This record gives sequence, structure tokens and C-alpha cells, in this order.
Amino acid sequence: MSPLSRSLVVDRPGRHRLASGPPPEPGPGEVRVRVAAAGICMSDRELYDGHRDADYVRYPVVPGHEWSGIVEAVGAGVDPALTGRRTVAEGFRACGRCDRCRCGETSLCSAGYDETGFTRPGAFADHVVVPARLLHLLSDDADLRAAALLEPAAVVAAAVRAGAPEPGERVAVVGAGTLGLLAVQLLAAVSPGELTVIDPREERACLALEFGASDTRTPKRAEEVRGGYDLVVETAGAATTAADACLLARRGGRVVLTGMFTPGAVGIDPVHLSLSQLTVRSVFGAPSSAWSYAVRAFTAGLLDPAPLITHEFPLEQFAEAVALVGAGGPETGKVLLRP
Repeated sequence: MSPLSRSLVVDRPGRHRLASGPPPEPGPGEVRVRVAAAGICMSDRELYDGHRDADYVRYPVVPGHEWSGIVEAVGAGVDPALTGRRTVAEGFRACGRCDRCRCGETSLCSAGYDETGFTRPGAFADHVVVPARLLHLLSDDADLRAAALLEPAAVVAAAVRAGAPEPGERVAVVGAGTLGLLAVQLLAAVSPGELTVIDPREERACLALEFGASDTRTPKRAEEVRGGYDLVVETAGAATTAADACLLARRGGRVVLTGMFTPGAVGIDPVHLSLSQLTVRSVFGAPSSAWSYAVRAFTAGLLDPAPLITHEFPLEQFAEAVALVGAGGPETGKVLLRP
């Protein structure tokens, strides 16, 4: 192993540097993981551009909340047998003691927001240190490149669990980005009667069919089927997609919002919401149970994020990599950093 460990530090919006030093030492209850791959998502782009809410970032910071790797060292009180295991880990540093955590809702921890890659050093680095209690171990032959997408898969798993799909139901997914296509795979495993993906991009629609969708529609064509779905999972976070998702649901249907909406997004019509008796849920992050769900689906072969990956870069090319994210190119899927 190299005596030095590199990390990509964002000192302030728009300014980054590649730092190096001794590998970080895990403290009591912690492990050090050698990073195999780390995904870049729009939250990382927002962090870099300075558009993330100040309550949800702490500069300077090493970004990277979507990642996979191999446990390299353990701290005091941690089972040494973890060394060498392939793993992913939850990002939220939930306290485990508050009422919400004790109810299993770790993504609603009342101790305050604290997340790897935003308020704690993340995985845009050779190594990342995390509490051992947050690990979700993978099989010895797990594809670590694909496993780097298990964080967004856990968010989608939280949405699917909240939506409670049943076999034979009509289901729609709004958006065919990373979250949307991962949602398609998880929803397809429940055997819906119909699984429609709504996205304006033809290339993404074709990929949705490969992932298990039975139909695709543009937003314009989706107006023809308003009020027709038992469950609608919104993943796009565009200005109108929350309102659009509610219009797609049947009376008494369910809507789950997972997109990260920006200020100015169109609100949901309260009259329609009331008269249609909709159940509307939102998802931000993922509790431990959703992580377990996603990892089980991945291990069982029901979830394969690998086809979503289109670009891979070393740490030294972070500027080029982050510029691709959110640029809108239809050929750009998931972008990885490979330390």
C-alpha cells in the first residue's frame, strides 16, 4: 500500500484541490475502507457549485456519499474479521438513540443532519472512515463498480417501500435518470400489471424498457393517462413533476416523491389532492431498512446498476467528471471516480 492517501477537497464553492497525507486512522467503533468506486450525483454538483443549502454542507469537505470499497483496517472494539470484506455504508450518521432512530426511521434522526460526503469526509479519496455500525457487507464476488450505486438504490428502495406496490397494479415512474431506472428494476421485481416510465428523452426511455418497464411515454403523451395509476413514483425533481405525479394517480392512489426539488417548483393542487383522496409521501435519504432492501436485491440479482455507468475518471480528473454531471447530455449516465 502507498504510504500516502489522496483526497479531493472542496475548500469552498468552485475551488478544489487534491491533497495527500497518511491514511486516516479509524477510531473506536470505526473502519477504514479503501474506496473502489464513488459516484457523482447532482447533490455533489450542487455542493461544488455552492447551490446546496448551507444547513446541509460544511466546507472544506471531501465529497462522496455514493461509494463501495474493501475494509482495510478496523478501530478499537470492531471485529477484525471485517478486514478484507467488500462493503458499502449508510451515509447518514444517525445517533441511534433518539425516538426516530429507535423506531427505525434513521433518516429522520432528530440529533441533526450529519452525512458522509457533506459534513464528514467522503469517498472522493483513496480511503474513507465510517462507523462500523453503518456497513452493509457484500458478497465476496460483488461487483464493486456497480455497488457504488447502492446509495441511490437505497433511496429508491425507501420510495418503493413507502409506495407499497402490489402485484398486478398499474405503476408509473416519472423520470428516467439514475433514481428512475433503479426504481424500474425494483418495481419490476414486484410484478406490476403495467409499469410505465415517463421521460422526454428517447434514449432514456429505451433503457427503461431494458430495465423492465412495459411502456414509456413523453410528458405530453402522459396527459392521456392521467388518473390511471395505482402508484406513481416521482424521481425527476423537475419544476412540475410533483404536481404531474399527483395528476397521474387514480383517485385513492399513492404518490411518492423522491426528486430533489429546487425553490420555485410548482406546488401540488390542494383541491385535487383533497378530492382525489391521494396518499402522498416524500423520501429524503434512506433509513437502514431501505439499505438492507437494496443490498438484498443487488445480491439476489434483482438489481443491476452497472448499465447506468457511462463514464469513469481518476481523482485527478474531478473537474472534468463533475462538469458532465447535470450538463444534460443524453449520452451521460452515471459518472464514477475510480481512486
